[in-house]
Amino acid sequence: MPNCPECASQRVWKDGIRSIRNGEVQRWLCRSCGHRFSDLKVKVNVVKQSLELSDSVHDLRDFNPVDISNRDVGLQDPSFTVGENIRSHGFSIVEKAINNFPPNSKERQCMCHQDNGAKNLAKVESRNENRPAGAPNSDHANSKGKIVSYAWWMTKEGYAESTITRRVKLLKTLVKRGANLLDPESVKTIISKQETWSTTTKEHAVTAYTSFLETHKGSWKPPKYRRVKKLPFIPTETEVDQLVASCNRKTAAFLQLLKETGMRCGEAWNLEWIDFSFERRTVNVTPEKGGNPRVLVMSSKLIAMLKTLPQVCVKAFDGSMRHFARNFRRQRRRTAYKLQSRRIKKITFHTLRHWKATMEYHRTKDILHVKQLLGHKSIQNTLIYTHLVSFEDDQFTCRVARTLQEAENLIEAGFDYVTDMDNTKLFRKRK
Repeated sequence: MPNCPECASQRVWKDGIRSIRNGEVQRWLCRSCGHRFSDLKVKVNVVKQSLELSDSVHDLRDFNPVDISNRDVGLQDPSFTVGENIRSHGFSIVEKAINNFPPNSKERQCMCHQDNGAKNLAKVESRNENRPAGAPNSDHANSKGKIVSYAWWMTKEGYAESTITRRVKLLKTLVKRGANLLDPESVKTIISKQETWSTTTKEHAVTAYTSFLETHKGSWKPPKYRRVKKLPFIPTETEVDQLVASCNRKTAAFLQLLKETGMRCGEAWNLEWIDFSFERRTVNVTPEKGGNPRVLVMSSKLIAMLKTLPQVCVKAFDGSMRHFARNFRRQRRRTAYKLQSRRIKKITFHTLRHWKATMEYHRTKDILHVKQLLGHKSIQNTLIYTHLVSFEDDQFTCRVARTLQEAENLIEAGFDYVTDMDNTKLFRKRK
């Protein structure tokens, strides 16, 4: 315990319970003379300057001890004493000035708070200086309010929930990264600096901000970001089955449903138990994105997997879609690591829709059938699947049916009728 620097008394106690990380107390108070001090380790005398203090707290708070610590230092005829507690604070404090106040005065306070305030202010000023041109300072709250009003406008106009969520998220990201939504040039600058964004994401950001400006009667000259058209990734059926087999019960049933029906993940997530007809082996799909409603066929395997799920809720897949997708990515990453397959890591919910469309077109060569299966309104969206995968080496398994029962069994197994020969029916199935 330190001695009092005023009366050399050892009857000192901790003033308050303010302690730093290593347990050292910031302030001490002498019980004999009421002197309040820090555990000083270094003392220097400051000359050629004087400190004029008034009784007002405002004058004391306006005093900047950092300026004093940089003045000329001498050892004789000191104007006042400055102590620097280099162990705890690392900032200069004016010892005599503080101790001039009565022991119980509210005006007596540790100068480190003032220094911290000046330090924080310097950080804020530094951030303001380093902020890009056009970045918001006091316009953050105004921008957030306009985003909320824009989201409400899209809701009233009947935009899809996924569209509202994506656009609001992009606008909030732009504001967070320094864009001022009231300054189009600022937004254009921030979008151009996003090196981790793909061209498609930048295009979505431009579309979202253009719509935002229209609702607030603004305009701008949007930058041109042209997305590079790429063919979707199509895994093999073996890779899809490996992923389905490695997931838990709920995720496996969801993936198998996407694989067999080719519906969108949002359409599958919104299915209710009443939409399933296990006797007819069909499911009624309510479309998203302005698509067409449709009735799709399910296999016996998918029905068995769905029946293992608890039917306690109205929806077949209850809970949060966001959390469900995060759990799926975790299981997919674990499967890809076990099998050492980077291709499995690229499989997403929408990948299964591409896979189903590609396999169905290759099997039937009927683009209108694929269009009806996917629920597309325009056939232009379906034509992409005509050249996704080129099957050059077609291999088939052939079977012969001599009776009606054998023919029924082959058809149920997925074989296609080819022709009649020698009073028998020939069927084939792609390997």
